[in-house]
Amino acid sequence: MILLVVGGLETGAATVDHPVFVKTTHDQTMAAGHSVAPARWQAALDALLDRIAGRFVRVETRRRARTFVLGLLADLPRKNCWTIAEHAGDPSPYGMQHLLNRAVWDHDQVRDDLRRYVVEHLSDPEAVLVVDETGDLKKGTHTAGVQRQYTGTAGRVENAQVAVYLVYASQAGHAGIDRELYVPKSWIADRDRCQAAGIPAQVEFATKPALARAMLARALDAGTPPAG
Repeated sequence: MILLVVGGLETGAATVDHPVFVKTTHDQTMAAGHSVAPARWQAALDALLDRIAGRFVRVETRRRARTFVLGLLADLPRKNCWTIAEHAGDPSPYGMQHLLNRAVWDHDQVRDDLRRYVVEHLSDPEAVLVVDETGDLKKGTHTAGVQRQYTGTAGRVENAQVAVYLVYASQAGHAGIDRELYVPKSWIADRDRCQAAGIPAQVEFATKPALARAMLARALDAGTPPAG
């Protein structure tokens, strides 16, 4: 079964490119305490990170990715490169920014590794694929895809970056397995702006439902087993 949550998706015409997102209510130790012993939880996380280690060219990047994921899982009031770097004990956010902006690693392969991991651990004959969008409020005009647009995060039109996500959900739990950045028409029409923001030249305009269809097709082609 495919569950399409269309509350904020545009139906007419008018990449956070990194698919590691898990929602917890406390930091890594407290989150582990809800279900498993902290040592067991840490071992499971290390096993997952070992699985994707080969997607990173440099060992420094691999280690930085690990600390970044731990920051995403931590109970921080706000999560950005500054707060995650501080949580990791770094003196500045530059290492985290480098990981996201310039470091060499295959984020699509990481996405595929994560999807396989999720299916291995959460597979269920009654599982569903859930699609929805979310937005990140932004200041300025340089972040890829940012403009004044409606975002459910604020419940109104705001300066924001919007992405569409695909989640695998079963009785055993749920996790994100894919993502696509929504790039508005105004951005696609300005190729110099796209290049400056790191948006590849081959990216064309796609509505949010079109992005959702592409992710669903990718998951199903990979054998992701939602309920029939």
